[in-house]
Amino acid sequence: MTPSFSPLGIVHTLLSLLPVVFGAIALIRDGRIEPASRTGKAYLAGMLVSIFTSFGLSSTGGFNEAHALGIVALLALAVGFSARRYAWLGSGAEYLQNLSLSFSYMLLFIPAINETLRRVPPSRPLAEGPQSPLVLGLVSVVFVLFVIGASYQALRLRARRRALPATA
Repeated sequence: MTPSFSPLGIVHTLLSLLPVVFGAIALIRDGRIEPASRTGKAYLAGMLVSIFTSFGLSSTGGFNEAHALGIVALLALAVGFSARRYAWLGSGAEYLQNLSLSFSYMLLFIPAINETLRRVPPSRPLAEGPQSPLVLGLVSVVFVLFVIGASYQALRLRARRRALPATA
């Protein structure tokens, strides 16, 4: 039987689209999620609302893997939004910022894939849960895309840093 949505589940699902959209805009437009930009701030707000509303949901009746992912995402956001404040990180701060925020974006898709495939189509869902082969396969694809994207961001940042002394 297809799991039904609670009123909080509906609100959470709709609000969770915000960080997906703002993260995609930032990554496509700027190649990264920039905390100081309006899009970056909107991404942070959307992520926080998405994560905190998820804590009120549970298909198992208690703490579950999605809640753990929410905590990991909160930590990634905290690191990403504060990395540049720590002088001791030096040039590594920007790399850590990009990696942390891209990682937080990737984490959005893990419960989204699982929950969507457990509900679609309503008459015969494509997956039974997080261990279903289709869910695991799609999460693997998202992880590979994250690794490719994070590598691209690091190479782009490195190229930009190498170009700075030549133009200064």
